[in-house]
Amino acid sequence: MVLDTGSDVNWVQCAPCADCYQQADPIYDPGLSSSFTPLTCETQQCQSLDVSECRNGTCLYEVSYGDGSYTVGDFVTETITFGGSAAVDNVAIGCGHNNEGLFVGAAGLIGLGGGRLSFPSQINASSFSYCLVDRDSDSASTLEFNSAAPPDAVTAPLVRNSKLDTFYYMDITGISVAGELLPILPKTFQMNDNGSGGVIVDSGTAVTRLQTEAYNSMRDAFRRGTKELPPAASVALFDTCYDLSSRKSVEVPTVSFHFSNGKALSLPAKNYIIPVDSSGTFCFAFAPTASSLGIIGNVQQQGTRVSYDLENSLIGFSPNKC
Repeated sequence: MVLDTGSDVNWVQCAPCADCYQQADPIYDPGLSSSFTPLTCETQQCQSLDVSECRNGTCLYEVSYGDGSYTVGDFVTETITFGGSAAVDNVAIGCGHNNEGLFVGAAGLIGLGGGRLSFPSQINASSFSYCLVDRDSDSASTLEFNSAAPPDAVTAPLVRNSKLDTFYYMDITGISVAGELLPILPKTFQMNDNGSGGVIVDSGTAVTRLQTEAYNSMRDAFRRGTKELPPAASVALFDTCYDLSSRKSVEVPTVSFHFSNGKALSLPAKNYIIPVDSSGTFCFAFAPTASSLGIIGNVQQQGTRVSYDLENSLIGFSPNKC
């Protein structure tokens, strides 16, 4: 399953398929389940959907994602059991008959956002955490509910948006490169009174996108610290790349996020200098966005246990704690 803190609706690919992508496991067949129950249109769960429709008295859902992926099907309740955990009854999920997008073999998606249909909200979780394993790892990523953050976690205030309950915002005040705080105004990262702006943590987005002014300042500082590395051509959305085919190891400037509580998170180098081909090209794994909303993506979260303490409004980062 895809873990997505940027959305709320849980869903799986569902037989009969009108249009399903290839997945690694067999497609879920509701005909083989005794606990599968379609939701009627007047239920609170159906009313909570952003996009829904009624057909023969039952609820249909549709969810679209920022990259153009989508899922459409019946909105139902089902009993959910994770490996090694107790069963949870009557969880509202999408039974997706039309699904397209970059889900890479996954059976579906677990919505970990802050809205009322997300999995944490439906089980009344006070906290959850996940660890997304590195790209080249043989082990599986893990997801935990109601477990304390590791004691050495770097914590930041978790901010919510009264206009949009799905997203988890992180109270960033600055960025430093090679130990030098960059000349970026703190308001660049702050949410506005109308609910726009801010920086969210999104496990369902790959690459971190920062407001253009912040990105340019960070990229320029990083380039100044890597003048001795052989440059390479830009690759897709990455404009700062290097030919490291002749290097066994390299030193690069540190990159850190600073938070309003005075703490700072230093990213492991493997989370911001990443291979983009098999011939030794590595790129600085950030990108600019014209939007006022910044996004911390999953490339920067890999290998780190990310904890969401919903009760105390804290988000914690524990590098190398998978």
